[in-house]
Amino acid sequence: MTNSEKLHASTRDTLTHIAKVEGYLALCADWLRQRAAIHDASKLQEPELSGYAGLSDALNGLAYGTPEHSAAFRPFKEIIQHHYQHNRHHPEYHPNGINDMTLLDVLEMLCDWKAASERSHGDFMESIRISSERFNIDSQLSLILVNTARDFGWIEHK
Repeated sequence: MTNSEKLHASTRDTLTHIAKVEGYLALCADWLRQRAAIHDASKLQEPELSGYAGLSDALNGLAYGTPEHSAAFRPFKEIIQHHYQHNRHHPEYHPNGINDMTLLDVLEMLCDWKAASERSHGDFMESIRISSERFNIDSQLSLILVNTARDFGWIEHK
């Protein structure tokens, strides 16, 4: 095979590879769009609808991770458990927590944490730290979450 033929074959193989990866990434994007369309939809129906209305009031002005924040959840334990049982982006949905989650679950969870931190006007970096500890997320995955949040512009680069 001549050098020109090798270059042509290599280019063809690379273009085929690129097209396959593009297709797989498009599939991931489609799955994420489907998940985004139904994210937390269980909160819009009973028994969660009224429960989350009360929980929103109880959490108003409380910082995530504080004892007051944790205490505000206690009266709504059943509603929250129902929510976790119907939404796979929560570690509590899975028998083995974060260890049973997929990359798409983890990405949806990170987006959920970001939106929740904005609702409470909290520090998102601190939220990741607290949640990583809460869910026993190892340092490698925790750093991946932080790096992703930085790439998205959700926390500052150091």
